[in-house]
Amino acid sequence: MAVTADHIRNKLTTELAAVHVDVEDTSPNRCAASFKVLVVSPQFEGKPLLQRHRMVNSCLAEELKEIHAFEQKTLTPEQWEKQKSQ
Repeated sequence: MAVTADHIRNKLTTELAAVHVDVEDTSPNRCAASFKVLVVSPQFEGKPLLQRHRMVNSCLAEELKEIHAFEQKTLTPEQWEKQKSQ
């Protein structure tokens, strides 16, 4: 299975009810070995950072087997709005 930014974006949006997802292929030659994601989901409300990251990791368990490096930022919609206004 080829892991693509679109595949990751669609899966996170669907499974975590994300209202915003940014996925960037950070591999030197865009070979889909390294990704950086920003996930904004109301499901993160009241959850600590580690639990949010575990939710994302669980969602992408199969994909992460093929990805060399994965960086994630997880925000609630309220945190996202606050960050955008800064």
